[in-house]
Amino acid sequence: MTFGAPTAGEVLAERYQLEEHVNDDSAGRQVWRGIDVILRRPVAVVLRYPGGDSATEMLQAAVDASRVIHPNLVGVYDAIDEGARAYVVREWVEGESLREMVSSDGPLDPARATAIAHSIADALAAVHATGMVHGNVHPGTTLIADDGRVVLADARADSADNVESDIRAVGGILYFALTGHWPHNEVGSSALPDANRDGTGAPAAPRQIRAGVPAYLDDLTMDLLDARVATPEADSLTAELARLDAAAEEEYEEAGPLRFAQSTTTEPTRSTSKIIVGVAALVVIAVVGLIFGINAINSSGDPKPTVTNQAGAGTEPDGTTDTQAPAPQPKKIPLTADMVRIVDPPDGDRDDTGESKYTVDGDDETAWELQHFNQANFGTRKPGMGVLIDLGTARKLSEVEVLMSQPGVTMDIRAGSDDTGDTSAGDQKIMDTYKRLGDSETVTTGNRKVFSVFNPDQTYRYVLVFMTKLPSDGEGRFSVDVQEISISGY
Repeated sequence: MTFGAPTAGEVLAERYQLEEHVNDDSAGRQVWRGIDVILRRPVAVVLRYPGGDSATEMLQAAVDASRVIHPNLVGVYDAIDEGARAYVVREWVEGESLREMVSSDGPLDPARATAIAHSIADALAAVHATGMVHGNVHPGTTLIADDGRVVLADARADSADNVESDIRAVGGILYFALTGHWPHNEVGSSALPDANRDGTGAPAAPRQIRAGVPAYLDDLTMDLLDARVATPEADSLTAELARLDAAAEEEYEEAGPLRFAQSTTTEPTRSTSKIIVGVAALVVIAVVGLIFGINAINSSGDPKPTVTNQAGAGTEPDGTTDTQAPAPQPKKIPLTADMVRIVDPPDGDRDDTGESKYTVDGDDETAWELQHFNQANFGTRKPGMGVLIDLGTARKLSEVEVLMSQPGVTMDIRAGSDDTGDTSAGDQKIMDTYKRLGDSETVTTGNRKVFSVFNPDQTYRYVLVFMTKLPSDGEGRFSVDVQEISISGY
């Protein structure tokens, strides 16, 4: 069975009548207002084309979401796959999305922004407690009902989504509510105004964009967006936002800093600062006493003692150390689907768009499966293909590791100053401006290749893993599957 475009008045599954096309969400799915003709209640219908295997994750996310009952989550009623299309039927919320609210009325005051983020974090705490991930926390799925209720809709978790990306998205909700701009990369018809960014590509802090944002709320927002700062659990974030939500706006500074407490605590009293001053005074007295004691020992003619510091290094009284502190070790940087995309320069047909998510999903069984070409050098149609990684902010890097289905790939690592757009023209600009790191291309001799080509004195935000020649597929053509890409840094 095949389906054309849905139309007002059409009845799905002999039950759900479409009334009005409301909008398209951030994933390009159509959102309709409808009527359940059996129960005579309004519903929202989220339609995806096509259905079948490609809709499995959406439908499974809907089924999982239907099992979580929470006042800040929309109710999910049905999930149906018709092959050519699939759709989820959920509660209709009379009101507007955060995206619509900010677009029409402008950025929100800090107290209102905090209250909305608090509701969303509370909803995520309920979702995460079941072992699920929402995967679609966005101004378009953050709904504000006419009665004031804030609800999170349309879970869409796929294999690239995780708890951390959900929590980072709460930072995005705060940032968007305070500034009217979205700090995460987004493309497509539902794209939101991009954040104001500095020379490294990092979003400007809300306080740099508008006056009146409390410093503590500004810091909290930027911590949630900074990949270098570990994210809290959803319940800890909920507790922190609850403190701010309960405080008057002028009390934000005195309400912090208690970021990311592991359990809900009562708001600090005004005497907290006095207690801190008292403790500090005692510490100063103890340190002064220790110094006098050491001087007394030295003046007695005894050999100079060696004081062991917290790192285990011997420290002489004059401040010198007999061993150096250990150098920082590189760590893998978490990569998510919204941080990577396929680069397919002209004359590429761009059929592989969207496949990049499989290279960072942590699953070796999934992969970006390249098309098969008649020649190793992509049939002379283009200079190559690759995966562009946007780290979100410039940082020092140590290595890139690539896992492939077979050896014999000619590839290199390149870096540039920005993403010039997910289009053929944008990809060509990348080819023209990105510089290859290291001396030359590498022909891989195994399935796993590690590139250590980064200058330790430089920082990088945009990194391109680029292939210029492919191995034989054993049947007279050339291809490879790119299974996983990871990147390590500081």
